[in-house]
Amino acid sequence: MSVEFVEYPDREMLALMLADRLASQLGQHLRTNDAASLCVPGGTTPAPVFESLSATDLDWDRVTVFLGDERWVDGEHNRSNSRLLRRHLLKDKAAGANYIDLYTGDAQPDDAVAGLSERLLPQFPITVALLGMGNDMHTASLFPGADHLAAALAADAPPVMAIRAEGAEEPRITLTAPYLKNAINVHLLITGPEKREAFERAQKLDPVEAPIRALTDNITVHWAE
Repeated sequence: MSVEFVEYPDREMLALMLADRLASQLGQHLRTNDAASLCVPGGTTPAPVFESLSATDLDWDRVTVFLGDERWVDGEHNRSNSRLLRRHLLKDKAAGANYIDLYTGDAQPDDAVAGLSERLLPQFPITVALLGMGNDMHTASLFPGADHLAAALAADAPPVMAIRAEGAEEPRITLTAPYLKNAINVHLLITGPEKREAFERAQKLDPVEAPIRALTDNITVHWAE
């Protein structure tokens, strides 16, 4: 297992330096490949990283962006991760990026799995995957106790799965563990003492109890108070 833990003096410095690192890895990949893929988390924590990244000089028209998971709500809904992404990342220079929306408008996320898997397959392995984590040690929508968690953690999981969990208000669609962990570059963004403690605790637990543990074989953790 290889975990690189990078501590920053404050969240502002974290946002600037992490955005620079993600852009650098995407740019490096594009020097020898026609296209790159960037998988990002929802929630408000990464918004400052997205703001910095959106202003970066990059061949964005050769980058495909998608979320690691999405709540099954319309893109204008205030709980939509896609809405946050459009507000903070897919603008300025990054407006030219290709975007694959995980919310398809189907009645249930289960109905979208086959079509989304097909659309996402050309993007694997993901060039750069940025993950988030909750205090319960979930990442993407891989929640402890979720209905299909074991299948989503399995080595033979499909690229995306519909998932439901107590406490996750809506049904979700999520990328599965093998497709996230096999990204060329895997980063985890966490802030505050609680999340640091949760991450450290997860290292000693089974992935079924602490899903983030399934992705920590080769990961860089970025943390600020």
